[in-house]
Amino acid sequence: MSGPRQCPALLIAAPASGQGKTTVTAGLARLHTREGKRVRVFKCGPDFLDPMVLARASGHPVYQLDLWMVGEAESRCLLWEAAGDADLILIEGVMGLFDGAPSAADLARQFGVPVLAVVDGSAMAQTFGALAHGLASYQPDLPFAGVLANRVGSSRHGEILRDCLTEQIGWFGALPRGESVGIPSRHLGLVQAQELADLDVRLDAAADALAASADCRLPAAVSFSPSPSEKLPKLLSGVRIGVARDAAFSFIYQANLDLLQALGAQLLFFSPLRSSRLPAVDSLYLPGGYPELHLQALSRNHTMAEAIRAHHEAGKPTLAECGGMLYLLDGLTGQDGVREDMLGLMPGEATMQKRFTALALQEVQLPEGRLRGHTFHHSSLESPMQPLARGECPNYKRTAEAVYRQGRLTASYIHFYMPSNPIATAAMLSP
Repeated sequence: MSGPRQCPALLIAAPASGQGKTTVTAGLARLHTREGKRVRVFKCGPDFLDPMVLARASGHPVYQLDLWMVGEAESRCLLWEAAGDADLILIEGVMGLFDGAPSAADLARQFGVPVLAVVDGSAMAQTFGALAHGLASYQPDLPFAGVLANRVGSSRHGEILRDCLTEQIGWFGALPRGESVGIPSRHLGLVQAQELADLDVRLDAAADALAASADCRLPAAVSFSPSPSEKLPKLLSGVRIGVARDAAFSFIYQANLDLLQALGAQLLFFSPLRSSRLPAVDSLYLPGGYPELHLQALSRNHTMAEAIRAHHEAGKPTLAECGGMLYLLDGLTGQDGVREDMLGLMPGEATMQKRFTALALQEVQLPEGRLRGHTFHHSSLESPMQPLARGECPNYKRTAEAVYRQGRLTASYIHFYMPSNPIATAAMLSP
Protein backbone atom coordinates (compact mmCIF):
# COMPACT_ATOMS: atom_id res chain seq x y z
CA MET A 1 0.00 0.00 0.00
CA SER A 2 1.43 3.36 -1.08
CA GLY A 3 1.16 6.82 0.46
CA PRO A 4 -1.58 9.49 0.57
CA ARG A 5 -3.66 10.31 -2.49
CA GLN A 6 -5.06 13.68 -3.49
CA CYS A 7 -8.59 14.16 -4.86
CA PRO A 8 -11.13 17.03 -4.86
CA ALA A 9 -13.93 16.21 -2.42
CA LEU A 10 -17.08 17.63 -0.85
CA LEU A 11 -19.46 16.40 1.82
CA ILE A 12 -22.99 17.58 0.98
CA ALA A 13 -24.91 18.20 4.20
CA ALA A 14 -27.95 20.19 5.38
CA PRO A 15 -29.46 21.66 8.56
CA ALA A 16 -32.15 18.93 8.54
CA SER A 17 -33.58 16.07 6.53
CA GLY A 18 -35.72 16.96 3.54
CA GLN A 19 -33.60 19.90 2.37
CA GLY A 20 -32.58 18.24 -0.92
CA LYS A 21 -29.17 16.69 -0.21
CA THR A 22 -29.73 13.76 -2.54
CA THR A 23 -30.96 15.93 -5.41
CA VAL A 24 -27.92 18.21 -5.13
CA THR A 25 -25.43 15.35 -4.72
CA ALA A 26 -26.93 13.47 -7.65
CA GLY A 27 -27.07 16.65 -9.75
CA LEU A 28 -23.39 17.38 -9.11
CA ALA A 29 -22.45 13.77 -9.86
CA ARG A 30 -24.37 13.78 -13.14
CA LEU A 31 -23.01 17.20 -14.12
CA HIS A 32 -19.36 16.23 -13.69
CA THR A 33 -19.88 12.76 -15.14
CA ARG A 34 -21.35 14.29 -18.30
CA GLU A 35 -18.19 16.38 -18.59
CA GLY A 36 -16.10 13.21 -18.69
CA LYS A 37 -14.90 13.27 -15.08
CA ARG A 38 -14.75 10.14 -12.96
CA VAL A 39 -17.01 10.73 -9.96
CA ARG A 40 -17.19 8.46 -6.92
CA VAL A 41 -20.07 8.98 -4.52
CA PHE A 42 -20.48 7.77 -0.93
CA LYS A 43 -23.40 7.90 1.48
CA CYS A 44 -22.83 8.85 5.09
CA GLY A 45 -24.56 6.41 7.41
CA PRO A 46 -26.90 3.47 6.74
CA ASP A 47 -29.13 3.96 3.69
CA PHE A 48 -30.25 1.93 0.69
CA LEU A 49 -32.51 4.24 -1.32
CA ASP A 50 -30.32 7.32 -1.78
CA PRO A 51 -27.38 5.21 -3.06
CA MET A 52 -29.57 3.78 -5.84
CA VAL A 53 -30.13 7.29 -7.22
CA LEU A 54 -26.51 8.33 -6.66
CA ALA A 55 -25.24 5.22 -8.44
CA ARG A 56 -27.38 6.05 -11.47
CA ALA A 57 -26.10 9.63 -11.43
CA SER A 58 -22.42 8.72 -11.22
CA GLY A 59 -22.31 5.41 -13.06
CA HIS A 60 -20.52 3.69 -10.15
CA PRO A 61 -21.63 1.67 -7.11
CA VAL A 62 -22.14 3.74 -3.95
CA TYR A 63 -20.67 2.66 -0.63
CA GLN A 64 -21.41 3.67 2.97
CA LEU A 65 -19.08 5.72 5.14
CA ASP A 66 -19.78 5.67 8.86
CA LEU A 67 -17.41 5.97 11.81
CA TRP A 68 -19.42 3.42 13.84
CA MET A 69 -21.06 0.91 11.50
CA VAL A 70 -18.31 0.84 8.85
CA GLY A 71 -15.55 2.00 11.18
CA GLU A 72 -12.87 4.66 10.82
CA ALA A 73 -10.25 2.34 9.30
CA GLU A 74 -12.54 0.86 6.65
CA SER A 75 -14.01 4.29 5.80
CA ARG A 76 -10.49 5.64 5.36
CA CYS A 77 -9.59 2.70 3.12
CA LEU A 78 -12.67 3.24 0.93
CA LEU A 79 -11.86 6.92 0.47
CA TRP A 80 -8.19 6.21 -0.28
CA GLU A 81 -9.14 3.60 -2.89
CA ALA A 82 -11.64 6.00 -4.52
CA ALA A 83 -9.05 8.79 -4.63
CA GLY A 84 -6.84 6.54 -6.73
CA ASP A 85 -9.10 6.61 -9.79
CA ALA A 86 -11.54 9.51 -9.26
CA ASP A 87 -11.51 13.14 -10.37
CA LEU A 88 -14.09 14.04 -7.72
CA ILE A 89 -15.38 12.44 -4.51
CA LEU A 90 -18.85 13.39 -3.27
CA ILE A 91 -20.23 12.27 0.10
CA GLU A 92 -23.91 12.72 0.87
CA GLY A 93 -24.48 13.41 4.56
CA VAL A 94 -27.25 12.05 6.75
CA MET A 95 -30.02 13.89 8.64
CA GLY A 96 -28.86 17.31 9.82
CA LEU A 97 -25.14 18.16 9.66
CA PHE A 98 -24.59 17.80 13.42
CA ASP A 99 -27.31 15.21 14.13
CA GLY A 100 -26.48 11.79 15.53
CA ALA A 101 -23.40 10.24 17.08
CA PRO A 102 -21.35 9.98 14.96
CA SER A 103 -22.66 12.79 12.74
CA ALA A 104 -21.89 13.87 9.19
CA ALA A 105 -19.83 16.69 10.72
CA ASP A 106 -17.76 14.12 12.64
CA LEU A 107 -17.02 12.30 9.40
CA ALA A 108 -16.09 15.52 7.56
CA ARG A 109 -13.75 16.53 10.35
CA GLN A 110 -12.18 13.08 10.64
CA PHE A 111 -11.15 13.01 6.98
CA GLY A 112 -10.76 16.73 6.33
CA VAL A 113 -13.52 16.88 3.70
CA PRO A 114 -15.05 20.38 3.32
CA VAL A 115 -18.81 20.67 3.84
CA LEU A 116 -21.21 22.07 1.25
CA ALA A 117 -24.44 22.85 3.10
CA VAL A 118 -27.70 22.59 1.15
CA VAL A 119 -30.37 24.87 2.62
CA ASP A 120 -34.01 24.98 1.57
CA GLY A 121 -34.39 28.71 0.93
CA SER A 122 -38.00 28.59 -0.28
CA ALA A 123 -39.41 30.53 2.67
CA MET A 124 -36.36 32.63 3.59
CA ALA A 125 -34.60 35.85 2.81
CA GLN A 126 -31.85 37.32 5.04
CA THR A 127 -32.33 34.64 7.68
CA PHE A 128 -30.63 32.35 5.18
CA GLY A 129 -27.37 34.17 6.02
CA ALA A 130 -27.83 33.63 9.75
CA LEU A 131 -28.49 29.93 9.26
CA ALA A 132 -25.44 29.59 7.00
CA HIS A 133 -23.29 31.43 9.55
CA GLY A 134 -24.46 29.08 12.29
CA LEU A 135 -23.66 25.96 10.28
CA ALA A 136 -20.21 27.28 9.39
CA SER A 137 -19.23 28.45 12.88
CA TYR A 138 -21.00 26.06 15.29
CA GLN A 139 -17.90 23.84 15.38
CA PRO A 140 -14.82 26.00 14.68
CA ASP A 141 -12.66 23.05 13.55
CA LEU A 142 -15.15 21.89 10.90
CA PRO A 143 -13.90 22.30 7.30
CA PHE A 144 -16.66 24.34 5.65
CA ALA A 145 -16.76 25.19 1.95
CA GLY A 146 -20.04 27.10 1.64
CA VAL A 147 -23.77 26.84 0.96
CA LEU A 148 -26.13 26.10 -1.90
CA ALA A 149 -29.71 27.36 -1.81
CA ASN A 150 -32.37 24.86 -2.85
CA ARG A 151 -35.94 25.47 -4.02
CA VAL A 152 -35.55 29.19 -4.69
CA GLY A 153 -38.46 31.02 -6.30
CA SER A 154 -36.56 33.05 -8.89
CA SER A 155 -33.13 34.25 -9.93
CA ARG A 156 -33.75 37.42 -7.89
CA HIS A 157 -34.59 35.31 -4.84
CA GLY A 158 -31.27 33.51 -5.26
CA GLU A 159 -29.44 36.83 -5.45
CA ILE A 160 -31.02 37.96 -2.16
CA LEU A 161 -29.86 34.77 -0.46
CA ARG A 162 -26.37 35.09 -1.90
CA ASP A 163 -25.99 38.72 -0.84
CA CYS A 164 -26.82 38.04 2.81
CA LEU A 165 -23.81 35.72 3.30
CA THR A 166 -20.69 36.83 5.14
CA GLU A 167 -17.45 36.97 3.16
CA GLN A 168 -16.08 33.83 4.78
CA ILE A 169 -18.90 31.61 3.43
CA GLY A 170 -18.70 30.44 -0.16
CA TRP A 171 -21.75 30.68 -2.44
CA PHE A 172 -22.30 27.56 -4.55
CA GLY A 173 -25.42 28.83 -6.31
CA ALA A 174 -29.10 27.91 -6.24
CA LEU A 175 -31.52 25.32 -7.53
CA PRO A 176 -35.05 26.39 -8.50
CA ARG A 177 -38.11 24.86 -6.93
CA GLY A 178 -40.06 22.52 -9.13
CA GLU A 179 -40.98 18.89 -9.60
CA SER A 180 -38.65 18.46 -12.57
CA VAL A 181 -35.51 18.26 -10.41
CA GLY A 182 -37.01 16.57 -7.33
CA ILE A 183 -37.12 12.85 -6.55
CA PRO A 184 -40.43 11.47 -5.19
CA SER A 185 -40.61 9.67 -1.82
CA ARG A 186 -42.68 7.03 -0.05
CA HIS A 187 -42.83 5.65 3.51
CA LEU A 188 -39.21 4.44 3.85
CA GLY A 189 -37.58 7.22 1.82
CA LEU A 190 -37.05 7.90 -1.87
CA VAL A 191 -38.84 5.86 -4.51
CA GLN A 192 -36.40 3.21 -5.78
CA ALA A 193 -34.34 4.28 -8.77
CA GLN A 194 -35.48 1.28 -10.81
CA GLU A 195 -39.11 2.39 -10.45
CA LEU A 196 -38.58 5.91 -11.83
CA ALA A 197 -38.88 5.78 -15.60
CA ASP A 198 -37.86 9.44 -15.87
CA LEU A 199 -34.99 9.35 -13.38
CA ASP A 200 -32.33 10.21 -15.96
CA VAL A 201 -34.44 13.15 -17.13
CA ARG A 202 -34.65 14.38 -13.54
CA LEU A 203 -30.91 13.94 -12.99
CA ASP A 204 -30.08 15.82 -16.18
CA ALA A 205 -32.49 18.60 -15.19
CA ALA A 206 -30.76 18.94 -11.81
CA ALA A 207 -27.36 18.98 -13.53
CA ASP A 208 -28.55 21.63 -16.00
CA ALA A 209 -29.93 23.80 -13.19
CA LEU A 210 -26.65 23.56 -11.28
CA ALA A 211 -24.64 24.39 -14.38
CA ALA A 212 -26.79 27.48 -14.99
CA SER A 213 -26.85 28.86 -11.44
CA ALA A 214 -24.02 27.37 -9.38
CA ASP A 215 -20.24 27.42 -9.12
CA CYS A 216 -19.44 23.97 -10.45
CA ARG A 217 -15.68 24.17 -10.51
CA LEU A 218 -13.92 21.29 -8.83
CA PRO A 219 -13.29 21.94 -5.13
CA ALA A 220 -9.83 21.87 -3.60
CA ALA A 221 -8.09 18.53 -3.37
CA VAL A 222 -8.17 16.60 -0.10
CA SER A 223 -5.37 14.28 1.01
CA PHE A 224 -6.56 10.77 1.85
CA SER A 225 -4.20 8.52 3.77
CA PRO A 226 -4.10 4.74 3.30
CA SER A 227 -5.38 2.37 5.95
CA PRO A 228 -3.93 -1.13 6.34
CA SER A 229 -6.34 -3.92 5.38
CA GLU A 230 -6.08 -7.63 6.10
CA LYS A 231 -6.41 -10.22 3.36
CA LEU A 232 -9.57 -12.25 3.88
CA PRO A 233 -9.44 -16.04 4.03
CA LYS A 234 -11.62 -17.80 1.42
CA LEU A 235 -14.05 -19.12 4.01
CA LEU A 236 -16.89 -19.35 1.47
CA SER A 237 -14.82 -20.77 -1.39
CA GLY A 238 -17.11 -22.51 -3.86
CA VAL A 239 -20.27 -21.71 -1.87
CA ARG A 240 -23.19 -20.71 -4.10
CA ILE A 241 -25.32 -18.05 -2.42
CA GLY A 242 -28.72 -17.18 -3.84
CA VAL A 243 -29.42 -13.45 -3.37
CA ALA A 244 -32.99 -12.21 -3.75
CA ARG A 245 -32.96 -9.01 -5.80
CA ASP A 246 -35.96 -7.32 -7.39
CA ALA A 247 -38.43 -4.50 -6.66
CA ALA A 248 -39.52 -6.24 -3.42
CA PHE A 249 -36.03 -7.15 -2.15
CA SER A 250 -33.43 -4.54 -2.99
CA PHE A 251 -31.99 -3.17 0.26
CA ILE A 252 -28.49 -4.56 -0.19
CA TYR A 253 -25.19 -2.93 0.74
CA GLN A 254 -22.76 -3.16 -2.17
CA ALA A 255 -20.10 -3.79 0.49
CA ASN A 256 -21.98 -6.94 1.55
CA LEU A 257 -21.91 -8.34 -1.98
CA ASP A 258 -18.24 -7.43 -2.33
CA LEU A 259 -17.41 -9.17 0.94
CA LEU A 260 -19.21 -12.39 0.06
CA GLN A 261 -17.31 -12.55 -3.21
CA ALA A 262 -14.03 -11.72 -1.47
CA LEU A 263 -14.70 -14.66 0.86
CA GLY A 264 -14.93 -16.87 -2.22
CA ALA A 265 -18.70 -17.16 -2.67
CA GLN A 266 -20.45 -17.27 -6.03
CA LEU A 267 -23.52 -15.00 -6.04
CA LEU A 268 -26.60 -16.09 -7.98
CA PHE A 269 -29.38 -13.49 -8.13
CA PHE A 270 -33.05 -14.44 -8.38
CA SER A 271 -36.44 -12.76 -8.07
CA PRO A 272 -39.08 -14.01 -5.61
CA LEU A 273 -41.52 -11.91 -7.64
CA ARG A 274 -40.79 -13.30 -11.10
CA SER A 275 -38.63 -16.44 -10.84
CA SER A 276 -40.43 -19.78 -10.80
CA ARG A 277 -37.61 -21.61 -9.05
CA LEU A 278 -34.40 -21.09 -7.11
CA PRO A 279 -31.02 -21.36 -8.80
CA ALA A 280 -28.86 -24.26 -7.59
CA VAL A 281 -27.56 -22.75 -4.34
CA ASP A 282 -26.04 -23.81 -1.03
CA SER A 283 -27.27 -20.77 0.96
CA LEU A 284 -29.86 -18.01 0.69
CA TYR A 285 -29.68 -14.29 1.42
CA LEU A 286 -33.07 -12.55 1.58
CA PRO A 287 -32.44 -8.81 2.08
CA GLY A 288 -34.97 -6.15 2.98
CA GLY A 289 -37.04 -4.04 0.64
CA TYR A 290 -40.71 -3.44 -0.06
CA PRO A 291 -42.52 -6.81 0.14
CA GLU A 292 -45.58 -4.91 1.41
CA LEU A 293 -45.95 -3.31 -2.04
CA HIS A 294 -46.00 -6.70 -3.77
CA LEU A 295 -48.03 -8.87 -1.40
CA GLN A 296 -50.27 -10.53 -3.97
CA ALA A 297 -47.45 -11.38 -6.37
CA LEU A 298 -45.33 -12.86 -3.57
CA SER A 299 -48.24 -14.82 -2.14
CA ARG A 300 -49.19 -16.30 -5.52
CA ASN A 301 -45.68 -17.41 -6.52
CA HIS A 302 -46.26 -20.89 -5.09
CA THR A 303 -43.37 -22.60 -6.88
CA MET A 304 -40.87 -20.12 -5.41
CA ALA A 305 -42.41 -20.57 -1.96
CA GLU A 306 -42.07 -24.34 -2.24
CA ALA A 307 -38.44 -24.03 -3.37
CA ILE A 308 -37.50 -21.82 -0.40
CA ARG A 309 -39.32 -24.15 2.01
CA ALA A 310 -37.46 -27.13 0.54
CA HIS A 311 -34.15 -25.26 0.91
CA HIS A 312 -34.88 -24.66 4.60
CA GLU A 313 -36.13 -28.20 5.25
CA ALA A 314 -32.90 -29.54 3.74
CA GLY A 315 -30.98 -27.77 6.51
CA LYS A 316 -29.35 -25.21 4.24
CA PRO A 317 -28.47 -21.73 5.60
CA THR A 318 -30.76 -18.73 5.09
CA LEU A 319 -30.18 -15.15 6.25
CA ALA A 320 -33.30 -12.96 6.12
CA GLU A 321 -33.22 -9.24 6.92
CA CYS A 322 -36.27 -7.04 7.59
CA GLY A 323 -38.45 -7.42 4.46
CA GLY A 324 -36.80 -10.77 3.83
CA MET A 325 -37.93 -11.86 7.30
CA LEU A 326 -41.49 -10.62 6.70
CA TYR A 327 -41.59 -12.82 3.59
CA LEU A 328 -40.94 -15.89 5.77
CA LEU A 329 -43.80 -15.25 8.23
CA ASP A 330 -47.28 -16.77 8.22
CA GLY A 331 -48.74 -13.56 6.88
CA LEU A 332 -48.21 -9.85 6.18
CA THR A 333 -50.91 -7.17 6.30
CA GLY A 334 -50.48 -4.02 4.24
CA GLN A 335 -51.43 -0.48 5.20
CA ASP A 336 -54.74 -0.99 3.40
CA GLY A 337 -55.63 -3.77 5.86
CA VAL A 338 -55.39 -6.54 3.27
CA ARG A 339 -53.55 -9.65 4.50
CA GLU A 340 -51.75 -12.16 2.30
CA ASP A 341 -50.19 -15.48 3.20
CA MET A 342 -46.40 -15.54 3.16
CA LEU A 343 -44.11 -18.59 3.30
CA GLY A 344 -44.96 -19.83 6.81
CA LEU A 345 -41.36 -20.75 7.69
CA MET A 346 -41.51 -18.55 10.79
CA PRO A 347 -44.57 -18.43 13.04
CA GLY A 348 -45.88 -14.90 13.28
CA GLU A 349 -47.78 -12.05 11.67
CA ALA A 350 -46.56 -8.60 10.65
CA THR A 351 -48.71 -5.52 10.05
CA MET A 352 -47.68 -2.33 8.27
CA GLN A 353 -47.99 0.87 10.30
CA LYS A 354 -48.31 4.48 9.18
CA ARG A 355 -45.11 5.58 10.92
CA PHE A 356 -41.66 4.25 11.70
CA THR A 357 -41.74 1.61 14.41
CA ALA A 358 -37.93 1.52 14.64
CA LEU A 359 -35.02 3.55 13.31
CA ALA A 360 -31.65 2.95 14.96
CA LEU A 361 -28.14 1.58 14.67
CA GLN A 362 -27.80 -1.94 16.09
CA GLU A 363 -25.04 -4.24 17.28
CA VAL A 364 -25.79 -7.84 18.19
CA GLN A 365 -23.79 -10.67 19.72
CA LEU A 366 -24.51 -13.94 17.88
CA PRO A 367 -22.94 -17.35 18.48
CA GLU A 368 -20.85 -16.72 15.35
CA GLY A 369 -19.62 -13.32 16.56
CA ARG A 370 -20.64 -9.68 16.94
CA LEU A 371 -22.19 -7.90 13.96
CA ARG A 372 -23.19 -4.28 13.39
CA GLY A 373 -25.95 -2.84 11.25
CA HIS A 374 -29.12 -0.81 11.51
CA THR A 375 -32.90 -1.12 11.55
CA PHE A 376 -35.63 0.97 9.95
CA HIS A 377 -39.16 -0.31 9.33
CA HIS A 378 -42.83 0.57 9.35
CA SER A 379 -44.15 -2.83 10.41
CA SER A 380 -44.89 -4.45 13.76
CA LEU A 381 -44.31 -8.15 14.36
CA GLU A 382 -46.09 -10.60 16.64
CA SER A 383 -44.43 -13.99 16.95
CA PRO A 384 -44.30 -16.72 19.62
CA MET A 385 -40.65 -17.38 18.75
CA GLN A 386 -38.08 -16.63 21.44
CA PRO A 387 -35.18 -14.47 20.24
CA LEU A 388 -31.72 -15.94 19.98
CA ALA A 389 -30.31 -12.50 20.82
CA ARG A 390 -31.23 -8.82 20.84
CA GLY A 391 -29.43 -5.89 19.31
CA GLU A 392 -28.06 -2.92 21.21
CA CYS A 393 -28.10 0.69 20.03
CA PRO A 394 -24.91 2.70 20.69
CA ASN A 395 -26.87 5.94 21.20
CA TYR A 396 -29.81 4.84 23.33
CA LYS A 397 -31.23 1.56 24.64
CA ARG A 398 -34.87 1.85 23.53
CA THR A 399 -34.43 -0.11 20.28
CA ALA A 400 -33.28 -3.70 20.79
CA GLU A 401 -34.24 -5.72 17.73
CA ALA A 402 -34.70 -9.46 18.12
CA VAL A 403 -32.68 -11.97 16.11
CA TYR A 404 -34.48 -15.28 15.56
CA ARG A 405 -32.99 -18.64 14.70
CA GLN A 406 -34.68 -21.80 13.53
CA GLY A 407 -32.27 -24.48 12.37
CA ARG A 408 -29.96 -22.80 9.84
CA LEU A 409 -32.37 -19.90 9.37
CA THR A 410 -31.33 -16.56 10.90
CA ALA A 411 -33.86 -13.72 10.66
CA SER A 412 -34.14 -10.21 12.07
CA TYR A 413 -35.29 -6.67 11.37
CA ILE A 414 -31.58 -5.76 11.46
CA HIS A 415 -29.87 -5.03 8.15
CA PHE A 416 -26.39 -6.41 8.84
CA TYR A 417 -23.29 -4.63 7.57
CA MET A 418 -21.37 -7.82 6.85
CA PRO A 419 -17.85 -6.31 6.67
CA SER A 420 -18.22 -5.46 10.38
CA ASN A 421 -17.43 -9.15 11.00
CA PRO A 422 -16.48 -11.23 7.93
CA ILE A 423 -15.82 -14.35 10.02
CA ALA A 424 -19.31 -14.30 11.58
CA THR A 425 -20.88 -13.65 8.17
CA ALA A 426 -19.11 -16.64 6.66
CA ALA A 427 -20.16 -18.88 9.56
CA MET A 428 -23.86 -17.96 9.13
CA LEU A 429 -23.86 -18.65 5.39
CA SER A 430 -21.46 -21.58 5.21
CA PRO A 431 -23.16 -24.94 4.44
